[in-house]
Amino acid sequence: MWKSIVSLFTLLSCSAALNVLLTNDDSWASANIRATYDALKADGHDVLLVGPAVQQSGKGGTFVLPTTNITAPGGEFGSIPVGAPFFGQDSKNPDLFYFNGTPAASVVFGIDIVAPKHFGNKPIDLVVSGPNEGQNNGPFLYTLSGTIGATYTAVERGIPAIAFSAGNSTHRSFTTNNGEVSDPANLAAKVVSNLVRALSDKVNVSQERLLPLGIGLTVNIPTFGPDSNCTAPPFTFTRLTGGAVVDQITLDPTTGFPVYNDLEARGINANINGVRDDPGETPTSAGCETAVSIFAVDYDAPERIAIPIQKRLRENIRADGL
Repeated sequence: MWKSIVSLFTLLSCSAALNVLLTNDDSWASANIRATYDALKADGHDVLLVGPAVQQSGKGGTFVLPTTNITAPGGEFGSIPVGAPFFGQDSKNPDLFYFNGTPAASVVFGIDIVAPKHFGNKPIDLVVSGPNEGQNNGPFLYTLSGTIGATYTAVERGIPAIAFSAGNSTHRSFTTNNGEVSDPANLAAKVVSNLVRALSDKVNVSQERLLPLGIGLTVNIPTFGPDSNCTAPPFTFTRLTGGAVVDQITLDPTTGFPVYNDLEARGINANINGVRDDPGETPTSAGCETAVSIFAVDYDAPERIAIPIQKRLRENIRADGL
């Protein structure tokens, strides 16, 4: 298992220095994204942060562009004044930008508008999204998460990308991080830098990609930190399916209004693609393990499944004269 060699990550010293576009859905001012920016910079990467101006959790891959400048109450955690332009640069750090759009729109704004000015004629080697404030396990949350939405949008644009989602779900400003190693934001950032280091080890990005075209990673980090027994969760290869849940609606017996509950349904856990023997990311990240799943943006059914369906439809269409 990969987790058996995680301790070697700290020994790797020949990883490539990358051009990294960093984004998220919890805003450019969240503790997690700023700690990750610091960790990736400390590893020698050229990091450009372009994040939403305000909290955009749960937007999935929706693509909404701004039509006004910043409106009340302003940027997340008071980070941007009311009336400021729809995008802007941090006054103290030229690597940090906000954009008043959804996560998918923010990453594309970074790709098309900000990155060419920041990186010049050098390509983006990797998009890192997150770490999200809360896990995004399974195919259902894959479609709903803004963190993952920004990731698969970048993959669709042809750029290797990784989504990170952390079990520690507290929404807080980067100004609350006092730099303690045990701070959950710093622990999550360390997981990010370790995985990026492993992915880029011995890779010459001027000659090869970090990931194949159309492929991305989604990584779910368990809840850890000073209030948990989990402080250094090992990496484990997983699949999106397997113990995954989808929403089920019931009526509240007291109010009569609909409420949702988790349902471990058969359809969402159909084992069709990927490494069939890998464990599911949902139960894996529920313990003290970081789940690493590999996804593709080619959503076509496998040939072995599609061809028989095409054949049956073709025969029936001909028989019915359609």
